[in-house]
Amino acid sequence: MTNATWEERLEEIYALMHEMSRQKEAQAMVRAYGARVSKLFPASRRISLSRRELNSPEFRITRYSEWTDEVNPWKQKDRLPLLRGGLLAELLYSNRPHIIDELELAPDDPAAEYLEGQRSLMAIPMLDDGEALNMVISTQIQPAAFDRERFPDTFWLANLFGRATHNLVLREEIRSAYETIDRELKVVSNIQRALLPREMPEIQGLDVAAYYRTSHRAGGDYYDFFPLDDGSWGLLIADVSGHGTPAAVMMAITHSIAHLYPNETLQPADLLDFVNQHLCRRYTADIEAFVTAFYGIYDPKKQTLKYASAGHNAPRLWRCCQQRVEILDHAGGLPLGVSEVATYDDAELQLFAGDRLVLYTDGITEAMDNAGQLFGTSRLDTLLHHSCRSDANNILQSIVGSVEDYTQGRPPTDDRTLVVATVK
Repeated sequence: MTNATWEERLEEIYALMHEMSRQKEAQAMVRAYGARVSKLFPASRRISLSRRELNSPEFRITRYSEWTDEVNPWKQKDRLPLLRGGLLAELLYSNRPHIIDELELAPDDPAAEYLEGQRSLMAIPMLDDGEALNMVISTQIQPAAFDRERFPDTFWLANLFGRATHNLVLREEIRSAYETIDRELKVVSNIQRALLPREMPEIQGLDVAAYYRTSHRAGGDYYDFFPLDDGSWGLLIADVSGHGTPAAVMMAITHSIAHLYPNETLQPADLLDFVNQHLCRRYTADIEAFVTAFYGIYDPKKQTLKYASAGHNAPRLWRCCQQRVEILDHAGGLPLGVSEVATYDDAELQLFAGDRLVLYTDGITEAMDNAGQLFGTSRLDTLLHHSCRSDANNILQSIVGSVEDYTQGRPPTDDRTLVVATVK
């Protein structure tokens, strides 16, 4: 387009930029760019060089206009010619742009076959972190064929394209990495969910329901039920600090430790102490992680609940006959994994027919509306008040639905877990 008007050149460059902006894959982008640039800046031959991951004077030919078979340099590196020394190596490792008006080449130059019959040359380094890791060579069969006045514009335009291509390659790599991570997280999520109870246990005198939703593929919330030798049942809910895969790993560790507990006593504090000792000695000493937990033992014969807490949200107990909420906060202690010398106490209460017990993690009460206001415990208490004659599953669905409405269905920012038990 040497004799084109500025309007024609502008239109051609606009078409080039427009087409580049639509590309999603680096190889297709280079192909489209090459077709456009050949009109803007005619050349007899074009050669692309790379010295990435190589030492001087080695380099690869990544593209050559005379090749009939297209090679993808990002995915088919083994098919790229590897050369050593010669004029092209000298140009590439100089890190500078060059124009050669009268090309003279030694007969034994490694790149002789690529430059045979060419009389002038333009070398444009593609800078990356200040180094010419790539270079584009254009040649002509006539001497002094390249316009030095246009050379600066050619240099910056080529480097802008180089950065765009590099960014597109990085985007492809990031997308591929995310896809790999997502597949792995799906596996982690499936493993984690396999650690949770597959179905609700049949507990004499209790109707039980549970809800579990993570904020990421995997999370750190955990609930479980333990059948005990005397016919009692252990009810555990826990929340690992943090989110995502690290929390999921710690959740799995907590699950394993809890299931190692021999249940030789029926004191909830003993289980919390057992888990705390193992976490402190083996897992949390060198990492900033802890676990809040509430563990209760329900005795169906006496219809009592004995419980202990390790820094967990105090469960809500709706006394249906008295029409009031009782907060189970009479036995507390430090979160698990914080201190090996931490101690835990037990508390016990009598349950009556119609009572509704709700165990939850803070993803429920700390769910926020558009204004950043928390769902809170008062709304939880109100829902319990209006569900005095409902079964456990209906109460659970009412709470979950209210949280969803309150947050307008936005994805949770924290894991949400509920365990609801109603006394028959």
